[in-house]
Amino acid sequence: MSTVLFVLTPQVHLLDLAGPAQVFSTAPGYRLRYVADETPVPTWQGVPLGADLAWPALTADDLLLVPGWRDGHGWFSAATLSRIAGHHARGGTVASVCAGADALGRAGLLDGRRCTTHHDLQDRLARRYPEASVVRDVLYVCDDRVVTSAGIASGIDLALHLVAQRHGPAVAARVAREMVVYGRRNGDERQHSVMLRHRAHLSDVVHRVQDRIDADFAAPLPLAGLAAAAGVSERTLTRLFTAATGRTPLRYQQLLRVERAEYLIGHGATAESAARAVGFADGRMLRRLRSRP
Repeated sequence: MSTVLFVLTPQVHLLDLAGPAQVFSTAPGYRLRYVADETPVPTWQGVPLGADLAWPALTADDLLLVPGWRDGHGWFSAATLSRIAGHHARGGTVASVCAGADALGRAGLLDGRRCTTHHDLQDRLARRYPEASVVRDVLYVCDDRVVTSAGIASGIDLALHLVAQRHGPAVAARVAREMVVYGRRNGDERQHSVMLRHRAHLSDVVHRVQDRIDADFAAPLPLAGLAAAAGVSERTLTRLFTAATGRTPLRYQQLLRVERAEYLIGHGATAESAARAVGFADGRMLRRLRSRP
């Protein structure tokens, strides 16, 4: 199992913490731990939280996440900031929600990287860390295992994105549906997954079909079979799916295939082998689809 370590500060926002914690506690294969410099940890909403003072041993597969806090509050010891930086230096992923980006900045992780935070805090973050590139009007930014998100509820989007990256879109989709939330997107296309970008709707029929496609997008999925599984006609499914996502079921499947192929190519696979791994007969269709807007 992988550890998700939440590093807490006084006046932490409950939803900054609870949103990602709910995602990772719902996804398979994670243990959640909480540390702080002092305990109990007062929250801005008035509920005190328990946390460990001693840090667990972390590996590169583990995630360290800093939730945000009420503006003007929040602090971390020099030892804690050093541990945050050290986890990244050892190959681990470090993430933040809202004002938590400031802790990453103090740990030296924002210099030379793209990042974001709550819209009310973006100017201050840019002034404090002039070597960072603060991206505005996005929900989250990923740059070299440093993942920062905007305000409060966007931590859920960040956590779903990380689950999708680690386990695939089908797992993230199941988590989102169990939590009764759907991915919200804006900003640079490369900051989010196809699955999350097309889940911002409330059609249960379409979500069921997307679950089927997400789980087996590399296999042939005839429209007739998808429609039968959803209990509707092919024509009705196409109409509902297009209205909800802006794409036909086939185009949605193709987008998932292309996204996975680009991930494989980015990790050393050839275009030909990546194309075959995601279900294309050869690289020609992949090249054609990658060139489409």
